[in-house]
Amino acid sequence: MKKLRTTIVLVLVGISLNSFAKEKEQIKQFNTFFEDKTLRIDYLLTGDANSEEFVLKQLKKQAIWAGPKRLPNGHDLDMGTYRVMIYDDSTNQLIYKKGFCSLFNEYQKTEKAKTTKESYYHVNLIPFPKQKIKYVLEKRNWDDGKFYTIKDLYIDPTNYFIIEEQATPYNFSKIHGNNNINNKIDIAFIAEGYTKKEMKKFRADVKRIWYYFITIQPFDQYKDEFNVYAVECPSVESGTDNPGEHIYRNTALNSTFYTFDTDRYLTTKDLKSVHDAAAVVPYDHIFIVINSAKYGGGGFYNYYSATTSNHNYSLKVAIHEFGHSFAGLGDEYYSSDVAFNGFYNLKTEPWEPNITTLVDVDKKWKDMVSEGVPIPTERIYNLKDSVGVYEGGGYSAEGIYSPYQNCRMKSNVPKGFCPVCSKAIKNVIEYYTK
Repeated sequence: MKKLRTTIVLVLVGISLNSFAKEKEQIKQFNTFFEDKTLRIDYLLTGDANSEEFVLKQLKKQAIWAGPKRLPNGHDLDMGTYRVMIYDDSTNQLIYKKGFCSLFNEYQKTEKAKTTKESYYHVNLIPFPKQKIKYVLEKRNWDDGKFYTIKDLYIDPTNYFIIEEQATPYNFSKIHGNNNINNKIDIAFIAEGYTKKEMKKFRADVKRIWYYFITIQPFDQYKDEFNVYAVECPSVESGTDNPGEHIYRNTALNSTFYTFDTDRYLTTKDLKSVHDAAAVVPYDHIFIVINSAKYGGGGFYNYYSATTSNHNYSLKVAIHEFGHSFAGLGDEYYSSDVAFNGFYNLKTEPWEPNITTLVDVDKKWKDMVSEGVPIPTERIYNLKDSVGVYEGGGYSAEGIYSPYQNCRMKSNVPKGFCPVCSKAIKNVIEYYTK
């Protein structure tokens, strides 16, 4: 028995040493191309239902790179409607990639976009390059799901037009975590609609949201993989805009209900102010906490999450929206009113891990469906706790399928996520931390 224990210990030590050596080599490769700083790329996407134009607004150098220190490999997350691809100019080697979603893409599916152009602010964060790079912004084609190029441009890190300035010195506090940044997930919770006198309430609201998060699987198992900050970005007035009731507030991040004329849809187009506020801390993800008692929120993959803080369902809305922004989970509801039509092409497989059109269901959660459960799966009571392939999801009652009859991505009834969504969240956590 003693010999067996010794053998196990030696095996574990060997695994640990191999992991350490692998991580050290990844950092060495990363350091060949990048500094431990961030290059912020700000731009507008302007267009309508049938057009999209890229307009560069600014390049900015920020103090700390918070993301993983490794180059792209075969295990990268391939999610998002858009993605940023960074190539070393001298070798054309792909050295960074990241997918994301955008409020602008949703706008393109609205009725208004058929006749009217609008502009939406965007921010991409990449590690700061040591040599000249080629930046490529790509988007998935609605027709076939393949990426095409919207814009490519060359960026020289010695360009004196790259802004390098101190971040606005907002007060902040660390709610959870330690000083390890690159192997942790850094979340900046930002105050919106809180005056200077209301920051004690803001800190309490962030703690309440975060402590709720870590009661939900799989966040409860991975809570020590997160660093959580509360950024005190004061507003002149409390609350947020509510155009449907003719209420307007002077707030720091210019948030508003009635996005796309949907009363509960709460977002901001002011990504510049959002990232200016977040820059005071290391951050991978942004969560905007809005000081309102009205029900609402919004969330977009690798873009931001937003929720009000004072409604009875605020905590459930918060974890739902974080499911979107952190793990790229799709909405599983199919009977609620939304502002856009034909969001998904039923002839292609959606990239979101928790919805399918059956075009390529084998690559989704088919391996998690119990033996004997048919595909597609009927929504019947005795299968209410079973993973299946249930018609209804992605805003459509027909043609799109989801893995569970009632997951947190569908309604406010369940406490947490279904097994498929939990697995998807776990995969993202491990991508950042392993």
